[in-house]
Amino acid sequence: MKKNWIQAAFAAALFAAASAAAPSIASADDAAALLARYKAAAGGAAWDGVRTLHATGTLAYGGLNGEVSIVQDIATGRTLSAYKLGPVEGADGFDGKTGWTRDAGGEVSALDAPEARRRRASQAWLDAYAYWYPARMQATYGAVSGQDADGKHYRVVEATPAGGDPVGLWFDAASGLLARTVQREAQDTATTVLDDYRKVDGVLIPFHSTTSRVDAAGRSDPRATSDVRLAEIKLNGPVADADFAMPEMTATAHIVDAGGITRIPFDLVNNHIYADGTLNGKKARFLVDTGGSNVLTPAAAKKFGIEGEGDLAGRGVGDESVKASLAHVDEARLGGAVLDKPVFVILDLGALRDVEGVEFDGLVGYEMFRRFGVTIDYAAHRLTLAEPAKFAPPADATAVPFELSDTTPLVAGTLDGAPVRLSIDTGSRVSLSMHSPFVREHGLVAQYGAAPEAVVGWGVGGPSRGRPARFGTLKLGDRAITGVAGDLYVGDKGAFANPDMSGNLGGGVLKRFTVAFDYGAKRMYLAPNADFVKPDAFDRSGLFLLGDGDALLVADVAPESAAARAGIQPKDRIVAVGGGAANTKSLIAVRAKFRELPAGTRVKVDRVRDGKKDTVEIVLADRIKAA
Repeated sequence: MKKNWIQAAFAAALFAAASAAAPSIASADDAAALLARYKAAAGGAAWDGVRTLHATGTLAYGGLNGEVSIVQDIATGRTLSAYKLGPVEGADGFDGKTGWTRDAGGEVSALDAPEARRRRASQAWLDAYAYWYPARMQATYGAVSGQDADGKHYRVVEATPAGGDPVGLWFDAASGLLARTVQREAQDTATTVLDDYRKVDGVLIPFHSTTSRVDAAGRSDPRATSDVRLAEIKLNGPVADADFAMPEMTATAHIVDAGGITRIPFDLVNNHIYADGTLNGKKARFLVDTGGSNVLTPAAAKKFGIEGEGDLAGRGVGDESVKASLAHVDEARLGGAVLDKPVFVILDLGALRDVEGVEFDGLVGYEMFRRFGVTIDYAAHRLTLAEPAKFAPPADATAVPFELSDTTPLVAGTLDGAPVRLSIDTGSRVSLSMHSPFVREHGLVAQYGAAPEAVVGWGVGGPSRGRPARFGTLKLGDRAITGVAGDLYVGDKGAFANPDMSGNLGGGVLKRFTVAFDYGAKRMYLAPNADFVKPDAFDRSGLFLLGDGDALLVADVAPESAAARAGIQPKDRIVAVGGGAANTKSLIAVRAKFRELPAGTRVKVDRVRDGKKDTVEIVLADRIKAA
């Protein structure tokens, strides 16, 4: 439910148009010769006098069309790219030291996470044409190889700028021009194809680029392809430091309550925070998600009379991408906290309502957290939002610094002595999900004796699967959290295949604390509550259940689990548990029963299969080590 899939596409498209004007000749045997011949084909010495670039053009993405403008200081690699696309606009830039982004809602953040710095270092190297002018920025090169694709032959070299990520440069063997660049973006591989080269003041520059993405499973989605067509490029125009400086946030949010602080009661359901608010003055029910976009379900958008624009690809923890569109609303509120003219993503959340067993209209997240100081008192079920100047951390709290990866806070800690970087996600009901690259690198399946793979959660794109495990000690700052029950993701699709972070920390751990966030100072505060010492219980049935009206639908049965031994199968409908009626309204209580009753407890379950009803007995059993 994160929004980086939108911003990343914009950034990649703008970067490609601004920086990838790179011809080459194919017959070179090493990188130095290849790049020297490439400069000659692109205009040779004429490039020596090029210092700045200003460009304007059009941008198409996800069924939306708009405009793009670019300012580039070639001598230093500083850039500014701004876009208007359908109902939204934003920008990103690099001031020579730090990359920054201004999101569609007007929120401004420095991109200072290590992976963001690496991507920016590679981008600045390209923007400075440092492959021709190594005094500007250094890089190392691999061997030159030949590749065939799309009926053409290419000469390919991989460059790794100092402090950056590798960039694959593909040169067309026939024309000698740079035809594409290939870079990793989180768990995806982004390929930018360049064409329509035109001469500008004696140098050749591509006026057209398309950027597409392929995930680790080799899948691509045409809705996530961006297209940039430049209409005009001017070289050596004036630039100033202010062109590239990170802008101030505009005043599009405020708190109307006296004293600049508002307090909102919430319900904690499946470790998720649900709070009442309003949308355009009408009552709305929101899930509060630290790093997520503002989201409306299609049903809620229809209810509120809000029309979305575009056909974008939304992605989350599930395997599949889903349809999304963008819309402005007049006002969104939580208590006395007001967002004026916020952007909402209208996103199909699939079966999430059935997963949760509650009705809700959508999510609020990053925009609220970025604008206000936020305190979540899990024990009191109270959310406090404060104007930044009025924010104060909880008493006796540990301060844990975080970085922002796009809109998601990342904290450093250790898991059983191993250094980890974890995304903080109040939108996750589980305690801790470890990402598959980290799982493989550290051999965690064997280390923790993980249970067989099963459905462990559900989000955008459908179910997420993992191997349940009991961890030892998680340390965040000076807080040691023992016996965390979580899961190990072992797949190669979805957000949990991202190699840039170790895992995702959810509500199962956060609910042990009063948690506060100061996004301006990039600090998270943890103050233990009465639940801090309670064991982290884990399901003992092996069932993943969905609400299904007057019954519960079996979505998954974990292998070798109590439910599997009882003969329960996916698509069975459970109509009673332990003698009590089982339906959508009872889903939360049934999950709690299967999680909290001790191993060895016998629970009678009435089920319906193929129209026939019978009763089976589940003998609850630990699937992971006991807490």
